Amino acid sequence: MNYLAHAYLSFNKPEIVVGNIISDFVKGKKRFDFPGPIQKGIMLHRSIDIFTDEHAVTKKAKQVFKPVVGLYAGAFMDIVYDHFLALDANEFSKETLLEFSLSVYETLDQYQSVSPERFMRVFYYMRHENWLYNYRSLNRIEKSFAGLLYRAKYLTENAAVFDCFQKNYEYLHECYNVFFPEVKKHAFGQLAL
Repeated sequence: MNYLAHAYLSFNKPEIVVGNIISDFVKGKKRFDFPGPIQKGIMLHRSIDIFTDEHAVTKKAKQVFKPVVGLYAGAFMDIVYDHFLALDANEFSKETLLEFSLSVYETLDQYQSVSPERFMRVFYYMRHENWLYNYRSLNRIEKSFAGLLYRAKYLTENAAVFDCFQKNYEYLHECYNVFFPEVKKHAFGQLAL
């Protein structure tokens, strides 16, 4: 799951949102440097990632991308899942997605003083380009794919990953429809622990 899903699966709990979003920028035991609720968000993020990677539907869906991007297929699936979440009428309307996105940015803004510096550099672009809302757009997905290709070792920037996405759009959407209710249930259960 990518930024939108991690924020959404924090169930509107501000410190959980912060931890869930910054988790990739917090390595190992550094999580103990944060207040308890943010630590819980960091651990929720990691639990969601493990659940996602090990889920049978995700494993099948990644096969769409493996011939083009190999081991990076999971990272591209994370973006794909955010795209379909942004379009999911059961979770958001266009208006509620926009409200949710602005709320997440406001929450992250309030916790700048405890957020990792590397995350804050990303957050600047996330907010100004409204990544969370714009996951609805195929242009944003193509741009996200291009950014991942640029940062990935051993991949060429012109890999045909976006073409794979478009050709398999309906299949990937079906995968999302099966997977998302299960990851949502998992995340809610983890917060109850």
